[in-house]
Formats: sequence, C-alpha cells, structure tokens
Amino acid sequence: SQLQDRLSVLREEYFRRHRAEDEGRRREYKAAVKIQSWFRGCRVRAYLRYLTRMVISIQRWWRGYQSRRHFRKMVETAYFIMKMNFYNEMAVRIQKRWRGYYVRKYIHNYYALKKYLEAISLNNEVVRSELHEYTKMKENEEKRKDLEKKEKEKKYQARKMHYLLSTEQIPGIYNSPFRKCPDPMELLLRSSKPLSHRQQQMKSHSSYEVCDWPTCRRPPSFFTEQSLPPTGRQKPQGPFRNTAEVLQQRYKPLEPTLRVAASVPSPLEKAREDMKREKWRNCIHDNEFLPFSSHHKNEKYEPSILRAGKYGRESYGFKHFREVQPKKWVADK
Repeated sequence: SQLQDRLSVLREEYFRRHRAEDEGRRREYKAAVKIQSWFRGCRVRAYLRYLTRMVISIQRWWRGYQSRRHFRKMVETAYFIMKMNFYNEMAVRIQKRWRGYYVRKYIHNYYALKKYLEAISLNNEVVRSELHEYTKMKENEEKRKDLEKKEKEKKYQARKMHYLLSTEQIPGIYNSPFRKCPDPMELLLRSSKPLSHRQQQMKSHSSYEVCDWPTCRRPPSFFTEQSLPPTGRQKPQGPFRNTAEVLQQRYKPLEPTLRVAASVPSPLEKAREDMKREKWRNCIHDNEFLPFSSHHKNEKYEPSILRAGKYGRESYGFKHFREVQPKKWVADK
C-alpha cells in the first residue's frame, strides 16, 4: 500500500530526473559544438594566413621578376638606340667628308663659280636699276591718271552744280562779297556748261510679244502712245531733280513678285497629273510590243479586256475565219 501511495511521486521524480539529464546533455552538446567551431575557425584562419603569406610572397617574387625583366629590356633597347645613333652619326660624318671631297674635285670649279657670281651680281644691278625706273614711271602715270580723274570729276561737279553760279542780283556760295577775288570753283562754274536734259529712251510697243506675258519671262512695261513734249523753258536754278529721272521713275516697268510671275499650276500638281496619265495608260498597255525581237515568241496569247469576259469568246475570229483544214476533203478510200 505504501508503494502504491508513492507511485505517483516516483513517476514524477523519474520524469524530472530524465528531463534534467536531457537538458544537461543538450547543454553539453552545444558546448561541444561551440568548442569545435572555435577550434576549426582557429585552424582555418591560421591556414588562410599561411596561404595569404604564400600568395603575397609569390606575387612579390613575380613582380620583381617582371620588373627586372622589363628593366633589362629597357636597358637593352636604350643601348641599341644609342648604338644605332652613334653609327648613324659616324656614317653621316663619313658621307659629308666624301661628298665634300668629290664635289670640290670633280664638280665645282672655284674660278668659274667666282666669275659666274660676278656676272650674276652685275645682272642684278642692271635689273634693279631698270625696275626702279619702271616703278617711277608707273608712279608718275598713276599720279597723272589720278589728277586727270580728279579734274574730270571736278568739271562734272561744276556742270552738275551750275545752278550755284552767281547772278547779277545774288552772289553764289563760291563768290562771297567778303573775298577779294572769287573762289576757283566760281571761275570753273563760269567756264563750264550745264548738263543737258537726257531724253528718256522709250522702247516701241512692238518690241514685246504677247507670248511673253503669261510666262513672265520679261517684265511688262506700260507705255505712252507718244513721247512727252519737251519743256519749253530752261531748268530752274536750284537743287531740283532731272526731268528724265522723274519720268523714268514715273513710267518704270512693272516688277512682278515671284508669286505672280510663277505659273498657276504648281510643279507638284503637274507631276501628279503626269503620274495619273501614266497610270491610266499602263492599265491598258502594260507590256510594250517589240516587233523585231524574239521577246514575244514563247509567250502565250492573252486576249484583250473586251473579249475576256465571263460570257466566253466569239467564235467568228477564232474558228470560222480563214481556218485551215487540210484533211477536210480527204476520204478514207
């Protein structure tokens, strides 16, 4: 009876001890795993340090070997270049000496060259003196032309400004009463004649054709039936424009703009019309007929559009018109 009373307690004690053992075993397992991981990490790190030192040493050795090899190549190249430069310089010196000796002995004659140079210097002196004289002559000619041009321009201005001439009542701007003698321009105005009125050159109406108007190849002009009568009085004194210039400005020819001068149908519309016409023509005659060539010998005949309908072809022109039947009147006997 006592064992039965203690059975529940023993069961709980047994369960508690087993649980404590499992927890202890789990703690020991975790501790063992941690110790193993630490040991393995130390071993791997030590191995990696060893490998790193080995790789660094190999790299150092290889880089040193490469640098020594590169330096050796550089030294060899520099030595070769220096040697070739020395050889080239010595060859140039030998060639210079030999060419100088050969030219002095066989080609150039000192006395002949000296005489040639003296002749050239004399010729240069002669040419230089002639060029100097020619330059002076050209300068004098240019000066004379300039003076003639200025004198001509002055005379033209005097003729153009003849209205500034002094009259008996009013002195001109070049004839001041405060001067002792008149200005040279006043004397030139007195000696020169005024410019005459230039008649306007009018073209006849028959010089232009009617065909020139639509295409605007020539700017049309408006003409008067008769030329204007000459004015019966002299040109008034003062800064007035010439009558011919005024008439030319009044009856100047028409200058149409590009829009007016161009034709009404644009080139684009003309091109479209040509494309439509070409397309309409090609719908009927796609293939051009070549009569004297073998291009159409092996082609099958294609009937026209009017005879290729759904109602069939007429038999008149294909069976009963000039049909050849050589065996029609041949009998069996």
